[in-house]
Amino acid sequence: MRSAVLPFSKMIIDTLKEEVKPAMGCTEPVAVALAVAMAKSHFKGSLDIANENLIIEVSVSPNIFKNGLAVGIPGTDEVGLMLAVALGVTACNSADGLEVFKNVTKRTIKTAYQLMETKRIYLRIADTEKKVYIDAKISDGTVYSRAIIDSRHDHFSRIETNSEIILDEPPTAPSCSRNPLYDYPIIDLIDAVETLPFEEISFLNEGFEMNRKIAEFGLANTCGMEVGRSLQKNINKGILSDDLMNRSMILTAAASDARMAGTPLPVMSSNGSGNNGITALLPVVAYANTHIVSDDKLARAAAISHLVNGVIKSNIGRLSALCGCGVAAGTGASVALAWLMGANRPQLEGAIQNMIANTTGMICDGAKVGCSLKLATSASAAVQSALLSMSGVTVPDGNGIIAKTADATIKNLGVLSRHAMDTVDHVILNVMLDHIAE
Repeated sequence: MRSAVLPFSKMIIDTLKEEVKPAMGCTEPVAVALAVAMAKSHFKGSLDIANENLIIEVSVSPNIFKNGLAVGIPGTDEVGLMLAVALGVTACNSADGLEVFKNVTKRTIKTAYQLMETKRIYLRIADTEKKVYIDAKISDGTVYSRAIIDSRHDHFSRIETNSEIILDEPPTAPSCSRNPLYDYPIIDLIDAVETLPFEEISFLNEGFEMNRKIAEFGLANTCGMEVGRSLQKNINKGILSDDLMNRSMILTAAASDARMAGTPLPVMSSNGSGNNGITALLPVVAYANTHIVSDDKLARAAAISHLVNGVIKSNIGRLSALCGCGVAAGTGASVALAWLMGANRPQLEGAIQNMIANTTGMICDGAKVGCSLKLATSASAAVQSALLSMSGVTVPDGNGIIAKTADATIKNLGVLSRHAMDTVDHVILNVMLDHIAE
């Protein structure tokens, strides 16, 4: 018999089920392919490449463009959004959600390249301040279909054809608005997680195994920058110590090495980001590898990590000029680690204060193989921040943006992101575009 679930607890469980999902590949190219695949599913014309009237037009927000520019596409040796668009037509099924690349084959890749060669794919940066926005349209001069993703990587706000409006759910709809759960104090969320029925959150443990597998792949194979493998080699040589901090760095970096290179393995994402999911969970895996941790404890640690990540991202934005792995997912991992090690409430808040004091300022300059370096740094800082807080070492109130409470500090971080980092975002994108033009 299932235990009764209180309304507040149900909010937490529903949020976790909504925000913790498998994803294959970087979620920005994934979302682009998903939007195209949805438009394709409603297109009544011919998708034959020989159809000279076939046109695919995709507009994406600057943040989607930035994050999709240089990241690997699963199952291919290529990067970028143009290929994601083409595969959306030739290989992807919208029913697969964030695992839309799972059916990519050599044949569909070949067809995607042929489609790209026709020069009938048009990719543009949309004139929008929205962080997550993709408008995909397929037409042949007679009929068209259109799908818009808005606010979340897998949320469709509008689907239409020339003959009907199939879906119209603007971002002001309740399902797109700010999650009221994230307005609660973090300590209240942790208190609630400790009382959740295990059977309601046991699904979270799938993420540990899923993300562990891609980390092991990154360690066993040549992927990306090989940050994880290189660090492991230095442990094997006796140059680095085999401790929690280094093990956390290695697992987290190795998973990112594999994912950013386009390895066709799923990861459990967190709040719309696969790298966030990697960062939120693998330091916990590193701890559990050398400590006895029950499945019950692991599931609650995962819930804490995902929720802290969600609270911070609801303040800084789902996509931001700040590195979400550094300031959000890494903070979630730090709190989860401290909780597993028996931290009291002030120590849990201290882990948050230490992480934000440490990693704020780490920018996001797009998804790419170099993200492994930032994920390694985030994992290291997560361990460090938890251990320091449990030793009574926390950043005091008034140090920069650090406030009296963790919740107030997170709000300060949100102010920084909303009022200062948009300019940084534009500059980063312009630098990246200039590099393309060279």
